[in-house]
Amino acid sequence: MRIGVFGGSFDPIHLGHLILAENCREQANLDQVLFIPCAVSPHKKDGAHSTSRQRIEMIELALSGHESFVLSKLEIDRGEISYTVDTLSELLAAHPDDELFLLMGDDSLESFPNWREPKKIVELATPLVVNRPGSGNVDLSVLESYVDQERYKLFQSMIISSPRIEISSSQIRKRVRDNQSIRFLVPRSVEKYVETQKLFTGN
Repeated sequence: MRIGVFGGSFDPIHLGHLILAENCREQANLDQVLFIPCAVSPHKKDGAHSTSRQRIEMIELALSGHESFVLSKLEIDRGEISYTVDTLSELLAAHPDDELFLLMGDDSLESFPNWREPKKIVELATPLVVNRPGSGNVDLSVLESYVDQERYKLFQSMIISSPRIEISSSQIRKRVRDNQSIRFLVPRSVEKYVETQKLFTGN
């Protein structure tokens, strides 16, 4: 199977995440996209604002009805700092015949050399870097030193086009704290969950 791996805090998951994942699924002919909420992000030392259980439940609500979108609790269950290289290694160990694709925004690409074992990451999975219309061509040169030219050309052929959706989880949390609407920023089911659980209110 061709499996997309989409990691993040998902605090909360929002429509920008889902649109990016759907474009990657369609354009890269993925059989499945795994949404993998991190236990502890190496890039966000202050931690998540909602609990692991709450983030999992919001993802389950958001993915409901999409047969190719699947929640994976692999990093939550591991319960430590969530390094992409460890997650990819674990996925391939469990399913060695699967082909892995790593969903990445162009902002993640810039910091990629600072990730743990970047060379091994691009050996384990093919990056699907999202090119947002109006942002110019994606520069994949940060990946070139990790692979041979044939594989680098494959990376270049797998750039994904997806609309620029200016939504962030931090923006959503701020709007909740400020008692502003998050309608149409998250799925309706997630909006109601945030409301009933009184998430992000600061109380």
